[in-house]
Amino acid sequence: MKTIKEVAMLTGISVRTLQYYDEIGLFHPTKLTAAGYRLYDNEALEKLQQILFFKELDFSLKDIKHIMSDPEYNQQEAIKQQKALLTVKRDRYNRLLALLDKLEKGESCMDFEAFRIDAYLEVLKEFKETHKEDVIAHWGSEEEFDKLIKKCEEHGESIAKNAIEYYGSVENYAVAMKKNMENFSENMEKMENLNSLDYIKKNDQYMKELVSDLSRDIKDREVQSSVQKIVELTQSDDFPQIQTKETWQYMIHQYLTNDNVIKIIDEKYGVGASKYIGEALRYYFEHQNGMN
Repeated sequence: MKTIKEVAMLTGISVRTLQYYDEIGLFHPTKLTAAGYRLYDNEALEKLQQILFFKELDFSLKDIKHIMSDPEYNQQEAIKQQKALLTVKRDRYNRLLALLDKLEKGESCMDFEAFRIDAYLEVLKEFKETHKEDVIAHWGSEEEFDKLIKKCEEHGESIAKNAIEYYGSVENYAVAMKKNMENFSENMEKMENLNSLDYIKKNDQYMKELVSDLSRDIKDREVQSSVQKIVELTQSDDFPQIQTKETWQYMIHQYLTNDNVIKIIDEKYGVGASKYIGEALRYYFEHQNGMN
């Protein structure tokens, strides 16, 4: 039997971390002494070794706990997904290292777009690997989602410009988008619940007002008034987490670049409607103080 201090010295893990693993039910001591001190046998150390292995592979503690304790948890699928995520990160680092090699050699490097939008693209790729059912349900197939990613790559300069303007950097934008994507299922469920509310009817009414004349300047006060009505509809607690400027920027990007969204919106409101809505929304958030 080894004490918690001895295990800490042997593994390089702090005593506090081992205590925390015990508190969350991930790694318990073999037994407690009469004085309440934790003791660990060889079997426990083997389990800790497995935990550290999965942690080295960037698994979350929550996933590690499932892998180690839940017999119904699909370990192979979890490992497959994690491998895909690590592959995405590896590819990103390889691209960055290649650019750094050019800089070290004093070469002129015009391919800084990889630095500028890579963090955002990684969020999309991770979402594809971890939310396959959502991707298929809302984009039709993984191939269609790949087209979205390709479209983002083609519009890298525009994405980077907007990200820096609204968030300070592409990295900050990627963090905001990742948070929104993590709530994707919850938001989609709320969206479905909106069918029973007046939101759908009102939103459609305001959308029709907005696109009634696509020749109008998006800066027109009536146009921006319609946009304001659409935005204010999303302030209810029953509405998905879309009331933040960050999420609206994601939606604007979809109106402007997502082929599926553009097709659906244009079929419903007329050719050019999706782009017009996206540009009107973008102008609103750039000048929304002027609507007060």
